[in-house]
Amino acid sequence: MKSYDCIIVGSGISAFQLAKHLDKNKQVLIITKLTKEKNNSFKAQGGIAAAMSNDDDWRLHYEDTIQAGCSFQKAQEVEALVKNGPALIQSLIDEGVPFDLNEEGDIRFGMEGAHSRKRIVHSGGDATGKNVMAHLQTTTNDNIEVIENQFVYECIMSPTSNRCIGIRSKSQEGKNYQYFAQSIVLATGGMGGLYKSTSNESSITGDGLALAYRAGAELVDLEFVQFHPTLLHVNGACKGLISEAVRGAGAVLYKGNGERLMGNEPPFFDLAPRHIVAKSIYEARTSGSEVFLDISMIQDFSTKFPTIASLCEENGISINEGAIPVIPGAHFLMGGISVNANGETTVKGLFAVGEAAATGVHGANRLASNSLLEGLYYGKKIAQYLNELSDEGAQEFIEVRTKESVEILELPTKKEIQDKMLHNCGIVRTQVQLENVSKWLEKYAVAHESLASYQTPQIERLFMLQVAKLIVTAALTREESRGAHQRADFLETSNEWQDIHMIQSKKGIEKRALYEQSQVEVNA
Repeated sequence: MKSYDCIIVGSGISAFQLAKHLDKNKQVLIITKLTKEKNNSFKAQGGIAAAMSNDDDWRLHYEDTIQAGCSFQKAQEVEALVKNGPALIQSLIDEGVPFDLNEEGDIRFGMEGAHSRKRIVHSGGDATGKNVMAHLQTTTNDNIEVIENQFVYECIMSPTSNRCIGIRSKSQEGKNYQYFAQSIVLATGGMGGLYKSTSNESSITGDGLALAYRAGAELVDLEFVQFHPTLLHVNGACKGLISEAVRGAGAVLYKGNGERLMGNEPPFFDLAPRHIVAKSIYEARTSGSEVFLDISMIQDFSTKFPTIASLCEENGISINEGAIPVIPGAHFLMGGISVNANGETTVKGLFAVGEAAATGVHGANRLASNSLLEGLYYGKKIAQYLNELSDEGAQEFIEVRTKESVEILELPTKKEIQDKMLHNCGIVRTQVQLENVSKWLEKYAVAHESLASYQTPQIERLFMLQVAKLIVTAALTREESRGAHQRADFLETSNEWQDIHMIQSKKGIEKRALYEQSQVEVNA
């Protein structure tokens, strides 16, 4: 048994930003399912949004974020996020992160969907996530221990205080471990791996959501799953992400018959909010048309987008021909583990940060390049909060629970779960589809008191089934179309749902108002 001041589950940008800003006298553990490079932050091709240019302002960034999220955010959190963006970027610049510059030696700002200004900063063209993560990982303090290739399968709860006091994990060889800490932070990312087509690292399957749910924490707004419009599609399979920055550089979507997909009239074109573009591609493909991204107008494409160029060439798509076949894929979860402004969940001692957390900044649809910004902002903010927390008393230790004989439930394969979710709870949903997959998932709704005797692949699938059931239930309950949640059997946004959020916890699933959306005065 080992004890720490803080345990961080996950290894993305929010995890390392949090660890970096914790006091150096704190003993910190970062524990991750695979290696520390196997996360969505490391794969992020897009940049970081920040209102830093001369013709930009935080108020414009705020307005774009609110509009893209269909006015479903915690306005005060959005304001804080966008106000802090420039300072967060400047701190990375001061520390030596090589952001891309223009001919005059100033930061080059790119354009992405639903932004009213060029405000996206990149590093290495389409390698922003890789470069920022490399910086954070190589500048960690000596008080930070990193354990790789251990799957965290349980939050340890105190039987006396109902507080989260540690975690249980399993090595790839099946050996069980347990670690204790004053604060446990879930930074496990989203759940894109629940779907057949996804931009996510394959190991991102909603583990943190399942861990929090099993610990008794509330989850919120799980119906809002963003599908990125442009994933490389070759021989019937998704091969990787084609960043929105490509469309920001001028690329255009076309149907197989040569007709422009998004039309020629303002205000949106090809840089509409992601749910609009993804739905348009979905509808075109449903009607039998392939969709291509025309990049012929982008000079020096391989220099500007080296990662994407290599991805295309590796899969037999010639950049010189200028047409990239694309398909939408699961990309980002706007909902997640319900947290307050300091990352605290509804379970004492348990925190969440990054995509796993529902901070309220994304609403019903995330604005492009706000995700890395969210990780940087809340990672630092939660660290500052934890630094000020007092020691809450003696550390508790609990022996790991195992059973001599456990009846192992026969589970569907990972691919079966992914197929069911894509076809029944994907870009466009109906009540019939959702009810069908809900009934299928109910067959596996078995309570598991202890997972110590299970192997990692089985636990991962149990977690996937649990999270899938929660998402489907939320999607069934929201009888409207809003942002990334598109119900074909209901009209667009209804006022009745304006401030109502779906709460899901082990206590039951209910509708209730979480907060009254505050109004932030925005001056022109």
